[in-house]
Amino acid sequence: MRRMRWMGWPALLAWPMMAGAQVPPAPGGDIVVEGQRARPSNWREAETQHVIVLSDGPEREVTQIAHNLERLYFLLSVLLGRADRTDDTAKLRVTLIGDVAEFQRMDLRNLRWQQGPFNAAFDVRRYYDPREDGAVLATTRIDQRAVLRRGVAVADALMGVQIGPPESMSAQPGSPGGVGANAMATGQAGLFGLQSSNDLIRPVGEEAVPLSADSMIYAGFAQHYLTTFFPAAYPRWYLDGFGQLFSTLMVRGDTVMEYGRPPAGTTAVLHRFGDVRLADILSGAYLSESPDKTRWTPVHAWMLTHFLFFSPTRNGQFHAYLKAIAAGTPPAQAAAVFGDPATLAAELRKYFYAKKPFERMTYPADRAVTPIVRRLSVGEAAFVKGRLELGSRIEAAASGSAPALAQRDAWLARLHADAAKFPRDEGAQVLLAEAECRSGHATACGAAAERALALAPASSAALTWSGVAMAQQAGGLTGEARAALLRKARATIARANRADTEAPEPLIAYYRSFAEAGDTAPAIAVDGLAKALTVVPNAPSTRLALGTALAARGAPTARAVLMPVARGGYDSPERAKAEAVLQSLDAR
Repeated sequence: MRRMRWMGWPALLAWPMMAGAQVPPAPGGDIVVEGQRARPSNWREAETQHVIVLSDGPEREVTQIAHNLERLYFLLSVLLGRADRTDDTAKLRVTLIGDVAEFQRMDLRNLRWQQGPFNAAFDVRRYYDPREDGAVLATTRIDQRAVLRRGVAVADALMGVQIGPPESMSAQPGSPGGVGANAMATGQAGLFGLQSSNDLIRPVGEEAVPLSADSMIYAGFAQHYLTTFFPAAYPRWYLDGFGQLFSTLMVRGDTVMEYGRPPAGTTAVLHRFGDVRLADILSGAYLSESPDKTRWTPVHAWMLTHFLFFSPTRNGQFHAYLKAIAAGTPPAQAAAVFGDPATLAAELRKYFYAKKPFERMTYPADRAVTPIVRRLSVGEAAFVKGRLELGSRIEAAASGSAPALAQRDAWLARLHADAAKFPRDEGAQVLLAEAECRSGHATACGAAAERALALAPASSAALTWSGVAMAQQAGGLTGEARAALLRKARATIARANRADTEAPEPLIAYYRSFAEAGDTAPAIAVDGLAKALTVVPNAPSTRLALGTALAARGAPTARAVLMPVARGGYDSPERAKAEAVLQSLDAR
């Protein structure tokens, strides 16, 4: 190991902001599994101070992942100057799903997080959604492989079939002024895809690099930490690189961590895919490249970020580049701070051959205590996947396309059937209420919320969705009837807030009861939005609502609130509206 001279981390400072009832019978003729709800399932939940991990795998595995994520939280807090700060944000919920095929069948669509685009060989299966009530992350718990070169099946090889890459993968020279092994670059970006690493028989002559489930989880957690505590308009390549930098976290015993090591297969990947044009990466032009064509990989993102982080001559320029982009400077213009691209590329090429440093940190074991682990009941486990699917199904249907609407309606029907099997499960009814309200089905939402309130009269979540359902129903009324129902809706949402003053959903619902009704929201409603954003700082929908409200009031903080959504590294359904508000501010 070579010790690094600490250069400081390019994480931008957070922007200032304003501060006993009878259970109703299950509908229809569905089977009710009353006696089965409390029976333990094969799902476990491991909770620490800052993260919740759910998995259908062994207890040892889920415990280790949660413990290591808590350690990573502490490491990032030390590096970014937050070790002694109070954390009022919602805990990240990480769900580990069986295998790759099972994860793919869930059809989780990343609407507010994207990677790369990387070469198609690195189609990493991970889902992340910074929701209003707390971010969720999901991936398979099975290790995968990125296949760099196809082999030949054993049976074909025994029959004398030629082994080797296709003719189209013959060596190609590296692009000038790029990242990678330069003259040693060997091929165009291959279309070889991702495979599970537990294949019993692998093709002869295959070249692949491992992608561990742990590394994907650590990378996603690091990105979540950065965008939560230091929200800004970061370029996507940097978000990818930041995650990769911590993807190789190594824990040794209870008091030692290492980070910054190269990902497995770094040399093979850089030799296989060769150079990329630095100017295209720094300017963002690479974002339009197809995975079938691009040479950009997670390893390239790791190396570029690692180099800029720890270069004594380039680190200051790196800070200036990120700061300029965060302020709204076009990336191509911001990249001018690095000077001649060919010189930067030559330095990076030299860095490729050099021995790369990494850091080792010793820490007190009590800064990352052992997680609390429990088995989920059968009733709880029945809705683990449904909670993840909620965002994809509802948001996709918002486009109005017939296939998306049909998929959502089929999903809602299954959710109703599952909830009917567990009529005493408050969480099932709350999930159903949220799904119906977000689908615009006010009557069904209100009915599910009332069933949840019959089970738990003081439930903040159930009260919230009951109030939202009333506010939606008021939209179809006029005059005093409309005003009276809106008053009742807001009173119900206020009860939800009193039941849980830290929950962001009642605060957001209260504001929207005015905004969606076309009424001017009072100052207390806008203050509630600001409070909700402190709980989930990287939620695009909350940022859009607060930024729009602040812009309407001429508040100078509106621009800073909107920038991560309008011009940050991730696309989202809120992006276009946030950009429109920014442009209206610029026109003033």
